[in-house]
Parts: sequence; structure tokens; C-alpha cells
Amino acid sequence: MDTEQQDRRTQGRYELGMTLLEIMIVLAILALVMGFLIGPKVWRMFSESKVDIAKLQAKDYQQAYQVWALKASETCPSSLKDLQNYRNKKGDKDPWGQEWVMKCGDQAPEGVDFGVVSVGPDKKDGTEDDIKSWDL
Repeated sequence: MDTEQQDRRTQGRYELGMTLLEIMIVLAILALVMGFLIGPKVWRMFSESKVDIAKLQAKDYQQAYQVWALKASETCPSSLKDLQNYRNKKGDKDPWGQEWVMKCGDQAPEGVDFGVVSVGPDKKDGTEDDIKSWDL
């Protein structure tokens, strides 16, 4: 076998494979496509999970109030901090970082002794995305 034939064989071997740059370009294109297809779905699921967490927190406050009411002589706690010892989780902020609003006594809706309200994702009070413990 002469050198010319050996050079052609060697050259043919290198042409069969892909370069690292080509592989990186393909991976970048795949990442962009996946980002546009999967990203919005993940973001939507993340937003929906915050609403679910807020509903669970509101129920937790309701249960804490019921236990507190059995032990207390007052009809309303002075603040939500009074219920912290009876809750599963410490802290008084909703998933959007806003304070829960306590509704008790005259402030509570008719037929409700106690409730809490989260202003929801828009962080504005009185809108339809508010999460109210008495509506759950």
C-alpha cells in the first residue's frame, strides 16, 4: 500500500465523524426548541402550584383557629401570630410574599366566625383571584 492510498483512508475516517462544534450547534438548537415548548408549561404549573399552596395555608389557618378557639376565652385572636403555635408551618406570608389578612368578628363575612384572605397573584385586594378560606 503506498502513501497516497493510506492518506485517502486516513482522510476518509475523519470525514465520517462530527466535529465538536457541530454537536454543540445541534444541542443549542434542541435547547432553544425545548425552551419554547416546555418552558411555558413549566411556568404555568409553577403558578398553579402557588395557588394550591395558598389554599392549603388558608385551610391550615382555619384549623389553627378551631384549636385556638377551644382553648381561648375570646372570640377572635388579636392577630394571626396568636395562631402560630397551632399551625403546621411558621410564618404568615402567602406564596406571593404578601401578609395574610385576618377576617374575624365584624370583619368576617356573614355566617363566618373566622377567615383569612390572600390577595393572590396580582397582589391587589378585592379582585377575583383573591383566595378566601371560607370559599374553600
